[in-house]
Amino acid sequence: MPTYRAPVKDMTFIINEVVRLQNYANLPGFEDATPDIIQAILEEGGKLAEEVLQPINQSGDAEGCTRHDDGSVTTPKGFKEAFKLYAEGGWMGLSAATEYGGQGLPHVLSSAMEELGCGANLAFNMYPGLTHGAIAAISLAASDELKEKYLPKMIAGDWTGTMNLTEPHCGTDLGMMRSKAEPQSDGSYKITGTKIFISAGEHDLTENIIHLVLAKIPGGPEGIKGVSLFLVPKFMVNGDGSLGERNGVACGSIEEKMGIHANSTCVLNYDGATGWLVGEEHKGMRAMFIMMNAARLGVGIQGLGLSEVAYQNAVDYANDRLQGRALTGPVNEDGPADPIIVHPDVRRMLMDLRAFNEGARALALWTALQGDLMHKSPDEAERQRASDLMGLMTPVIKGVFTDAGYANATTAQQCYGGHGYIKEWGMEQFVRDARITQIYEGTNGIQAMDLVGRKLPRDGGRAVREYFALLQSVLEDAGADERMAEFIAPMQAAIADLQGASMWLMQNAMQDPNHAGAGATAYMHLLGLVALGHMWILIVKAAHEALDGGTEDPDFYNNKLITARYFFARMLPDTAADRRKVEAGAAPVMALAANAF
Repeated sequence: MPTYRAPVKDMTFIINEVVRLQNYANLPGFEDATPDIIQAILEEGGKLAEEVLQPINQSGDAEGCTRHDDGSVTTPKGFKEAFKLYAEGGWMGLSAATEYGGQGLPHVLSSAMEELGCGANLAFNMYPGLTHGAIAAISLAASDELKEKYLPKMIAGDWTGTMNLTEPHCGTDLGMMRSKAEPQSDGSYKITGTKIFISAGEHDLTENIIHLVLAKIPGGPEGIKGVSLFLVPKFMVNGDGSLGERNGVACGSIEEKMGIHANSTCVLNYDGATGWLVGEEHKGMRAMFIMMNAARLGVGIQGLGLSEVAYQNAVDYANDRLQGRALTGPVNEDGPADPIIVHPDVRRMLMDLRAFNEGARALALWTALQGDLMHKSPDEAERQRASDLMGLMTPVIKGVFTDAGYANATTAQQCYGGHGYIKEWGMEQFVRDARITQIYEGTNGIQAMDLVGRKLPRDGGRAVREYFALLQSVLEDAGADERMAEFIAPMQAAIADLQGASMWLMQNAMQDPNHAGAGATAYMHLLGLVALGHMWILIVKAAHEALDGGTEDPDFYNNKLITARYFFARMLPDTAADRRKVEAGAAPVMALAANAF
């Protein structure tokens, strides 16, 4: 049976000593995020993950969701009770606005909680996860009337939310959608159409579900410019907040999926369902992108959470499984064989996972801080810079983290040998669950194209130039300590690879857009490696400071230095290969005729 141990110690280290949240105590909501409060929140979140969510992960996968003849859906045993505990604990409103019942704490803490939930039970965590995104979209784009009517119940966990984009004939190309919204005399709209792949589209966890639906108002512009966003409740809400009649939306079926079986992925049929406009007419994608960007960061954290739980279980197995002898001689002299963790190739697999997980955790929390600064900093220049950096990192975190999450789950499975392929050990579920993260909320190829085609050239390349300046500042600051030299030198080489690839794309992609398409994924991974290296520089610096200060746990910090050396020696050099792939251009990719495939 798989297990999960909440990485609370590592999270508090990142938040307090690397991200240094206390330096922002002057910002709204940050004054309450003291180290003691952070510790208490993460410990309680860790208990929920370990004691409530993880025990129903494997059973929930085996049972799945059940659709009944009336279109209702029942979630697996234990999920309803778990969600009740989640809501009662205030986890839905951890970072939500206080005026609607939230706690107003930094999104850094919500991101940490997101990882705990995903590591313990991804399918469960998708129910509140999508609701967080819906809350964000309503908060920033909806009218005050809609906010007051729906946000308190969603933040309290009484209602959940969904995102409805995809239709049977269109996924990424949303301009092709056919769902329509007919305006009514009372200011509402009648929504008609079919949406597919709707995660948490129907369930029994809460009394109401608030759908955010993209549709076209007749007579609007063609294509994506004619898309609007609507709030469509499962049950109508009366003036006093009580629930009224059932709205015209129903679950037609549940998708039969490779993984995340305990999350109800639905086909939703809208038949004249009543909805209300969120944001402006024909500007639906602008409003929906608020939710999509939140979801993309959340999906990236899903990759990290699965990588972490797979790593933990692979380590346990590697310490217990006796096979063969160490190349340098017996270690377990009284036993028939040595534990497989003595073998260098097993160590290589585990170190790949460990180095990614610890660097990625820092990058996720650092990026979450940019989201907080983007909205809460009193300095306009800092808000713009944080917005640029978050925009740059969003496709990287979604694409790189989920590619790594799936690869790392299969690597952890490999540590088990044949046992990794057997259900009872739980590793095959992590692999199946991780696979969807590379696909939904925009496939990773789309993330790479968004990065190269939109984020890189936007505003004359301002975001990437700001990031290069930040990296230079970080290295200059670290360079004051001669112990950092062993890390700074490989980091400088990696930055040079990123700069070279960025310049090549800027010079060549305009003359042939296929150059951007052919090199996008390699560039995304190159930037991801540099960003992880950036985090490892900060981690090493913090570890040295702790050791110099006489920490009570020197092993924890010395292990950071050991893991950092592995990352810089064995993982960061891949930037050179990624740069070469980018600079190879489109010719090798596009040369073969379509009919020759």
